[in-house]
Amino acid sequence: MLTNEAVKVRTAITKAAHPFVGQAINCSLLLDWIGHARFVLIGEASHGTQEFYQIRAEISKQLILQKGFQAIAIEADWPDTYQLHEYLQEKQDKLTIEQALAGFKRFPQWMWRNTAVQEFMLWLRQYNDGIASDKTKIGLYGLDLYNLHASMDAVVNYLNKVDPPAAKAAIERYACFERFGGDPQAYGYATYTDISHACTQQVLDQLMALQRSAFAYVKDNHETADEYFYALQNARLVKNAEHYYRTLFKGSTSSWNLRDQHMADTLFQLAEHREKCYQQPAKIIVWAHNSHVGDARATEMGTQGEYNLGQLVRKKYPNESYLIGFSTYTGEVTAAANWGAPAERKRIRPALPGSYEELFYQVEYPNFLLAINEGSQASWYMREPHLQRAIGVVYRPNSERLSHYYYSQLPNQFDAIIHLDETHAVVPLDTTTGWQHGEWPETYPSGY
Repeated sequence: MLTNEAVKVRTAITKAAHPFVGQAINCSLLLDWIGHARFVLIGEASHGTQEFYQIRAEISKQLILQKGFQAIAIEADWPDTYQLHEYLQEKQDKLTIEQALAGFKRFPQWMWRNTAVQEFMLWLRQYNDGIASDKTKIGLYGLDLYNLHASMDAVVNYLNKVDPPAAKAAIERYACFERFGGDPQAYGYATYTDISHACTQQVLDQLMALQRSAFAYVKDNHETADEYFYALQNARLVKNAEHYYRTLFKGSTSSWNLRDQHMADTLFQLAEHREKCYQQPAKIIVWAHNSHVGDARATEMGTQGEYNLGQLVRKKYPNESYLIGFSTYTGEVTAAANWGAPAERKRIRPALPGSYEELFYQVEYPNFLLAINEGSQASWYMREPHLQRAIGVVYRPNSERLSHYYYSQLPNQFDAIIHLDETHAVVPLDTTTGWQHGEWPETYPSGY
C-alpha cells in the first residue's frame, strides 16, 4: 500500500504526464518543448530495446521534417559509421543498405545492425533522394573512439588518394602499434606497465601533419572539404584513442572522461564543419545512452568526478540544447552476458523499489512523456535523488543494484523523460539460435 507521500507524487506525475499508445508519441508537443534548440540529445536506458530505437527514429524524423535538422551523430565509431553516411548521401552508386550496415563489425554489432536502425536508414535514404544535389542532405556520423586501427587505415587510405608520400610517412608513424597485433587494449596495458614505450608522439605528429596540409588538400567544393574533414577526424580519433587506451588501466573515471570529451569535441567540430560548408547554423540530433546524454552533474557519477557529453553540450550551448531520457520498468532486452559474448534476448527484472522506474510504474499511464525541468509540482517531487537503471551492452541481474543502478536527480539530468512500463528486445539483423529462443522462464539474464 502506498504512503500518503507516494500518493501525492504519483498524482502530481500523472497530472503532468502526457500518455501515448505504443510508439505514437505526441511529437508536436515535444517539438514545442524543444523550441529553438540546435542540439537535441536523445538517450536510451539500454542499448538493446526496440521501442527506444523506434521512438528516437520518429522524433528524429519530425525534427528533420519540421525543424530542419541536418545531421545525426550516434554512439558509434567514426570510421564504422562512415560507410552508412555514404549510403545516405548516395556517394557509392551500388551500395545497398545491407552493405552499408556491414561497417559495424565490432562488438556489439546489434546496437546498429538491427531491424529498427535499418528501417530508419531506409527512410533517411528516401528522404535524401528527394533533395536536390546542391542542397543539404542528412548526414550520419559516429562520435566514439574505440576503433583505433580502422581510423589509422582510413587516414592512410585518404593520403594514398591525395598525397602518396604523406601516406608512406603515416604508415611509418602508425607502425608503432604493429607489435600489439591490432589489440589496442594490449597496447594500453603494455604502456601502463612500462613494458613498451607509448606511441603518443607519433599519433600527434600525424595529426599535425594532416592539419598543416589542409590548404593543399581542400579544394573549393564540399566534396573535398568533407573528405578532408573525415580524414582529419580519424587522425584526431587515433590521437584520442591512444590516450584513452593508455588510461584504461588507471581507473574508470579518467577513461570515461576522455571518451565523453572526445564525443563532445567530435560533435562540436562536426557542427563547425557543417556551418562552414553550408553557411547556416548546424542542427544536430544525437543518439546515445542515457548515461552519456543526461547531465552528469545530476548523478552520483558526477560527484565522483565524471563528466559526460550531455553536460558538456549544456555548458557550451546552454540555451540551444535539449536532453531527452528514457526509462522502462520491465520486459526484454538484447544484451550479452559478458563483454564480447553473443547477443541474447534477456528478461529485464522489475525495477527496484525506490527507483525512478518503480515510481513511474505507479503512474496511471503505462507509457508517457513528461517535461521535468519546468519547475512543475511533479519536478519538485522528483528533486530528491532516486535510483536510476542503466543497462548497456551487458546485463547482469544477479548483481543488478551494483552493476546497473546509480543515484540521480532526474529534473536536473534531463529536460524530458519518456517512460514505458514494458519494452521489448531490439531485433538484431544477425540473430542467433540463442537469441531467437530467449531465456528459459525460470532463469534471469546477465549484464552491463
